[in-house]
Parts: sequence; C-alpha cells; structure tokens
Amino acid sequence: MEKLRAIFMGTPDFAVPCLEKLQACCDVRLVVTQPDKKRGRGQKVSFSPVKKCAMEHGLPVFQPTRVKEAEAVKTLREVEPDIIVVVAFGQILSQEVLDIPRLGCVNVHASLLPSYRGAAPIHWSIIHGEKKTGVTTMYMDAGLDTGDMIFKAETEITLEMTTQQLHDILMHDGALLLEKTVLAIAEGTAPREKQDDAKSSYSPLLHDADCRIDWTQSAQQIHDRVRGLNSWPGAYTLLAGEKYKIWQTRVFEGTAQPGQIVSIKEGIAVGTGQGLLEIVELQPPNKRRMKAKDFINGHKLQLPLSFS
Repeated sequence: MEKLRAIFMGTPDFAVPCLEKLQACCDVRLVVTQPDKKRGRGQKVSFSPVKKCAMEHGLPVFQPTRVKEAEAVKTLREVEPDIIVVVAFGQILSQEVLDIPRLGCVNVHASLLPSYRGAAPIHWSIIHGEKKTGVTTMYMDAGLDTGDMIFKAETEITLEMTTQQLHDILMHDGALLLEKTVLAIAEGTAPREKQDDAKSSYSPLLHDADCRIDWTQSAQQIHDRVRGLNSWPGAYTLLAGEKYKIWQTRVFEGTAQPGQIVSIKEGIAVGTGQGLLEIVELQPPNKRRMKAKDFINGHKLQLPLSFS
C-alpha cells in the first residue's frame, strides 16, 4: 500500500513521538510548528522540540506566525496532503485549513473525550482526582476538540502520579494510537463516533489563581492540585508574604485551622479544611527545590506559623 502524504503540526515534546511514528508509516512532506522563541538571560533562539526532531530526520519545517493566514494556507495546499495530523500544535486551524487534506485532519488529544476538552487535560484530570484517563484520536472540526472520535486508549491514574509522569505515559500511548489510526484511515476501516456533548467537560489554560493553594479545601483536594501542577507550573502558597512552591505532599488524619502549621519535624504538617497535609518537598523564593526536612534544618522556624 502506498504511504499517505502527510503534514504534521505540533510543537512541544508531547508531540515528538507522534511525529516519529507518523514518519514511519506515512510520507511526511511538511512539519509545521510554532515560530522560534528567544529564551533565558542571553535571549538565545530556542527551537521547539518538534522542530528539532524534524531537522534530525531531514524533514522540511514551516513556522507560520498564524497558520490561518492566506500565505500559510497556500503553502499547505501546495503539499497536496492526504492527511494532516495535529498534536499539541498551539494554534487554531481555520475551516479553510481543515478542508485541505482529502482524508481530513486528525488530532491526538490527551483525554478520554468528550471529557476534558481544551488546553490542559492532563493537569485538570489529576487536579480533579480522576482515577483514569487516556488518549483519543479524532477527526477535527471547527469546534474545540468536538470532532468525531476514532480510537481511544485508557490508562490508570495512580494515587501519587504527577502531571509529568502522566504526560510521559500518554505521550507514548498517543504515538501508538496515532499509528493505529493512520493505518486504519489508509485502509478505509477507521471508525467514526460522534461525541456526546451532554457528557463533555472542559480543561482551560492554567492561570495563577489555579496554582495558589486554598487551605480551606480538603487535604486530598490540595494533594491532587499539587500533583496536578507538578512539574509545571507548580502549586504555591504564601508564608510571611513570600511565595513558596509546593512540589510533593502527603495526606494524613488530624485537625487544625486551614493553613496553620502544626508540626515542623520530618516534614511540614499543615491544617486544611479536612485533614492534615504534610509538605514533603518545596521550593523557597529564589531557591532550588528541596526536601522539607532540609528546609527545616536550614531555617530557624518557630511556631505559630501559617500559610496563606
């Protein structure tokens, strides 16, 4: 069977295994990714992980500021793709772009649709204490992750799993599911299932307010938020007006006022709306991440103290 002519659109490391799988099963004619950015103190130009991967494989790279602009659409049309695959690209596709490939545009989304449509499904699935999630491949339409579903792959979310750990699992599961999807489309055997909007939920971009710990929540809810924001952007709280990022916690029984520090021994035990939460790893202002025990040993903390 002749390989499908494909365009791949993606940007972060989550999309890299998908590009590698696509290149193995398709004729990838163009890789589209976000424009280069200047980063760090030296403002050095930084390539996206997808661009780095494309260059390693000798694939042509296209970096439009807006993929829906006329010149960008013209470039995509000239490729004459059979299929366009989109994985965490970072730009909205216009209907004009969606109509270019004869077999449609396919997306790999990091949730079990229709749950957790939107920009941050991995973070929010952990923040909300979900016990399972997965990846879904779908045909794209003009809506936000509302297209017809093709295949799904489930994975368990364990009690201590962080967003980074789940990201790495779904990143590889997504690549395998994409390969299965593209081969089925090429053979004309891919299923098509409409989403039930009544069962949908949304996972918006994260903002600062989502990262600040609310100590009136239960210890379990705060623990889930800490896991869900690890390794980016990080949950935080204030102590004496300064921001401390909280990276690892443990739930245990007990009662204290929300935010009140009740013990500073091996960890930092804090009262919540229900139960106690022990901070195991934290990051003081302008410092590296460290175990709470090391922080306690290096600082003369005296109770009473409270987080806010």
